[in-house]
Amino acid sequence: MKLKVLIFAAISMLLLSNCEQKPKEDSIKANYLDFSKRDDQLTGGIKMIPIKTPKGTFKVWTKTVGNNPKIKVLLLHGGPGLTHELYEAFDGYFPNESIEYIYYDQLGSYYSDQPNDNSLWTNERFVEEVEQVRIALGLDSSNFYLMGQSWGGILAMEYALKYQKNLKGLIISNMMASAPEYNAYAKNVLAPQMDPKILKQLQDMEKNNDFDNPKYSELLFEYYYTEHVLRMPQAQWPESITRCFKHINPNVYVYMQGHSEFGITGNATLKNWDIKDKLKTLTVPTLSIGSKYDTMDPEHMKWIANEVQNGRFLFCPNGSHLSQYDDPKTYFPGVIKFLKDVDSGDFRKS
Repeated sequence: MKLKVLIFAAISMLLLSNCEQKPKEDSIKANYLDFSKRDDQLTGGIKMIPIKTPKGTFKVWTKTVGNNPKIKVLLLHGGPGLTHELYEAFDGYFPNESIEYIYYDQLGSYYSDQPNDNSLWTNERFVEEVEQVRIALGLDSSNFYLMGQSWGGILAMEYALKYQKNLKGLIISNMMASAPEYNAYAKNVLAPQMDPKILKQLQDMEKNNDFDNPKYSELLFEYYYTEHVLRMPQAQWPESITRCFKHINPNVYVYMQGHSEFGITGNATLKNWDIKDKLKTLTVPTLSIGSKYDTMDPEHMKWIANEVQNGRFLFCPNGSHLSQYDDPKTYFPGVIKFLKDVDSGDFRKS
């Protein structure tokens, strides 16, 4: 008899717990697209946020999609100098899961102010910009997830190293923690996979500093980018990606990255960037994403997940640098599971 009573009590508590959780989830879903109580209703979620810099105050563009008080994902785009448009695939996946996400063009990018001053393009200043955006949007450790892809991954790691107390979760998508090792991977692993004749043409143009030659970009897009940046014929690339590349700010991109994704070239300021020895100080739940055909070494991204104190690795077997587009069936379920596991308290490191 006592056993029956205990079993009945346990079942009742479980049912009550599920009933309490379901209304919260239902409430989030029901209010996900309700902008009526927000100050950005008239602009459909768009805010131009003022950013203080050593060279004055400028504005950056953000657009919030959805409402979820527990999960808010700020998206840091790549480049540097590209745009939020490389994330537009998220529109097809996050809303159905009631995940709030924020598009954001960093200073110097197409939809934000574009001051012509190279002194502004430093990791340290970009980190402070992200912090000002966080404050303006009211994000905090109860809901703030920071997701960075490529250069955005560099910025996300740098931000977390200084401000991880503000984070609920960190996602590093397709970015290594060492620019020299990224360059070595491009040179020693990926370059030899190219047609030797094509590779020689590219290397000759780089040696002669002939980066403005249209042939340089043509060869890269046809023989390198379609293998390691987005694994589709260029004519089939999603319009959002084509638009993103059209909107690039070459001044920021060349100054920090160099002239292409084929490694960091010339005197670009990111050439010697390396934070490998600092990652072990990160305690925030972290997802590191790597892809088989990426411009970045997926084994390095796996190492990142093991190096931080609470890391998980997501491997995209069909993906390249933009694996949200060429391996979405792996990418999005993995990202969504990470967000929901952290939110529910079920996150376990790899």
